[in-house]
Amino acid sequence: MVDVRFEQVGKKYRLGGRRNAASSRTARWSGLAGLWDRGTEFWALRDVSFAVRRGEALGIIGSNGAGKSTVLKLLANITTPTRGEITIDGRLSALIEIGSGFHPELTGRENVYLNGSLLGMPRREIALKLDDIVEFAGVRQFIDMPLKRYSSGMYVRLGFAIAAHLDGDILLLDEVLAVGDAAFQSRCIQRIHELQRGGRTIVFVSHDLGAVERLCDRVLLLQRGQIVAEGKPADVVHAYQQAVSTFDPSQASGGLPGSGDRTAEIALVSFRDADGGEASRFRTGQTLRALIHYRAHDWIEDASFSIVFFTADNQPCCHLTTEGGAPPLRIRPGAGTLEFLCPELGLVPGVYYVDVGIKRIGAPDGVNLHWLSRCLVLRVDPGKIVRGKFHMAHTWQHGQPDDPSGRTERRS
Repeated sequence: MVDVRFEQVGKKYRLGGRRNAASSRTARWSGLAGLWDRGTEFWALRDVSFAVRRGEALGIIGSNGAGKSTVLKLLANITTPTRGEITIDGRLSALIEIGSGFHPELTGRENVYLNGSLLGMPRREIALKLDDIVEFAGVRQFIDMPLKRYSSGMYVRLGFAIAAHLDGDILLLDEVLAVGDAAFQSRCIQRIHELQRGGRTIVFVSHDLGAVERLCDRVLLLQRGQIVAEGKPADVVHAYQQAVSTFDPSQASGGLPGSGDRTAEIALVSFRDADGGEASRFRTGQTLRALIHYRAHDWIEDASFSIVFFTADNQPCCHLTTEGGAPPLRIRPGAGTLEFLCPELGLVPGVYYVDVGIKRIGAPDGVNLHWLSRCLVLRVDPGKIVRGKFHMAHTWQHGQPDDPSGRTERRS
């Protein structure tokens, strides 16, 4: 039995439309009020078709702007399709924006009732599940405190806990594993597995490719609003990684050859593992080498190379640079290679987008010799145990007063 079906679904938005004053004056005489310029048409989805069987977990992956969230908004009836047909058989629960509908002046308990009601739970059902929700979120001692005093972690944990206890037949999940610490994310995954075992149909959108592989039975890969691959999670994830990790300077920066005066140009960028093999997938704590192949067209006495890592939601999180070294880099005309070495990769699991550039030391931001935006994608899987924003390489020693010779050293 099929719970969700998309049939030739398309979603069009109009960009840049505005009222034409001359046309509006004419409209008053012709009775055609509210005439607008056509603007630019943008198809967020185009002729998308798929079906989700009852009890199946379907993953949807793709780069930012591929159309993933548009699919969920159409399923949740937040927006309507421009063309095509959507069929849903069963009660639907959506967790698209965690914590939407919370009121900061109300207590955690009051917000559970408020948010639960907005998500379609009857008050009696909320009361029966209140203890489970509070326990799952880990906020029992703060449940009668105003939400404005909650930390951001407490806030999102409570939002997920409410949505995770809905009794829908079909559950829509959008980036839900981007909340909380590693321990809470583990509880989230366990809860999703429980829902799967209970026969729920799940549509899961995430940049966390490892979670997609663990949780989903089948995966769709979207690109520019169309399905370009479908099948087993490992196969589709591999196809996605191959597509996004193949570097072509002519396709960087949204199809532009990069910005800058081109006194020096980046020819190729790649990531290498500890054995020297090219890779786009690493684990936290592994050795990572980043190689930049370039060509200079003139002497540059004060060159500075940079690699900047951005999270999936476009937040800069790490900057590798040669600037600050002594003496400054001096490069002559011709080809060259620069290598960054990270003995232990500190990034936590996730998908990261990468900028690579060359500039002169001290040049203002945006004044570059050559800069490529979002030219590579790096996937980081769980490796070293991390609680927090990043892994810091370290060693530790242990000893006891009654056994001074029993000291040990170990890298963690």
